[in-house]
Amino acid sequence: MLEKIFKLKEHDTTVRKEVVAGLTTFLTMAYILAVNPNILGTVMDRGGVFVATAIASALATFIMAFLANYPIALSAGLGLNAYFAYTVCLGELGGAENAFTVALTAVFVEGIIFIIISFFKAREAIVNGIPANLKNGISAGIGLFVAFIGLQNANIIVASDSTKVDLGSFKNPEVALALIGFLIILILVHYNVNGAVLIGILATWVLGIIAELIGWYKVDVDAGVYSLIPSFAGGLHLDGLKNTAFHLNFKWAGSNIIQFIAITFSFLYVDLFDTVGTVVAVADKANLLNEDGTLPRAGKVLMADAIGTTAGALLGTSTVTSFVESSAGVAAGGRTGLTAAVTGIMFLLSLVLSPIFLAIPGFATAPALLYVGMLMLSSAKKIKFDGDIADVAGAYMALLMMPLAYSIATGIMFAILTWVIIKVFTGKAKDVSPVMWVVFVLFALRVVTLVTNFM
Repeated sequence: MLEKIFKLKEHDTTVRKEVVAGLTTFLTMAYILAVNPNILGTVMDRGGVFVATAIASALATFIMAFLANYPIALSAGLGLNAYFAYTVCLGELGGAENAFTVALTAVFVEGIIFIIISFFKAREAIVNGIPANLKNGISAGIGLFVAFIGLQNANIIVASDSTKVDLGSFKNPEVALALIGFLIILILVHYNVNGAVLIGILATWVLGIIAELIGWYKVDVDAGVYSLIPSFAGGLHLDGLKNTAFHLNFKWAGSNIIQFIAITFSFLYVDLFDTVGTVVAVADKANLLNEDGTLPRAGKVLMADAIGTTAGALLGTSTVTSFVESSAGVAAGGRTGLTAAVTGIMFLLSLVLSPIFLAIPGFATAPALLYVGMLMLSSAKKIKFDGDIADVAGAYMALLMMPLAYSIATGIMFAILTWVIIKVFTGKAKDVSPVMWVVFVLFALRVVTLVTNFM
């Protein structure tokens, strides 16, 4: 049955590998079940957001598994949830009562638009229309971005007033334990131990629990340092969904159409290019791209993302998008939709086992992100640095800007704008496909909005 559905032999994988990969993917992105309610909880019911996030993530990931057969999991996108809460609800709408209903409506409309353009293969054309050199730069840039997230989650890299970023203190148990976990993964990989990434995450968590028991890791809730030992004392909050589900506000949208379009476009823009970058990078790492660099079944992959966003809005969460942490599952051996299916099941189980999953801290998943970042950076060796200057510069800007601007979409924006402009000024405008011209115009308009926002 599983062989028929997911074609395991064709992808040179096994049920065991796929299950381990699915668990690995889930553990590396389980933090979203804590982070999303914390962010959206500033304007919505926190318990409802948690339930909505878990169900929407499971639904979208199942669609990815059975429709597209890719090892890619989906959930509420980081950055998009912050824009939802802080920029839209508390900023543009001034913290008005039930402002979240307007933001959910914008996300819902965005999802509908994505379903339409995915159906007509517009998003697929964008994915497959990006030059190979830029795709490799995007993959490598996302690798650095993922590693940077891991370094921050473990406080290995911290903010600095003088230098912007600095090395964290080794007196901090999170720093030491995350680095130990990374070494554990590397050693296990050297000895070809199956599930090395998952073992590394669990080993780091266990070491953290030991550190808490002996007093090295000190719990301080006010400072955001929580116990690593699971507790069911807080309940499951399953009834909170009634406070978030189906709370759309088309009346406000109709009365403030220009402002609503602007809000919707912002969600649309970030989701589109975050998804494109993530899908290309994960598929490349899993060796799922065609020889010409195009993505098989791209339309189905992007449709899963679009449906997930629409369903998420109806349930009560911000934009659902493909997660780059899926690459952790790929690194653990995941190659088919069975990996995604296992991750989806874990999202559903999290509804009743949330205290256990949420007890796994960011510093325990950081080693996996560091390892995945290392693997994804290998795409840089595919970049042809001695070729066309536009191809070289475009790949370079993607590689440079993603981690430094802390945005996959921004990295892609700089890459494509640079590529098209150099092509034009070097007399090679004919190399720019209609799809790339459309994407260029979209990014140019985005730059205009960024300029006007700062004037």
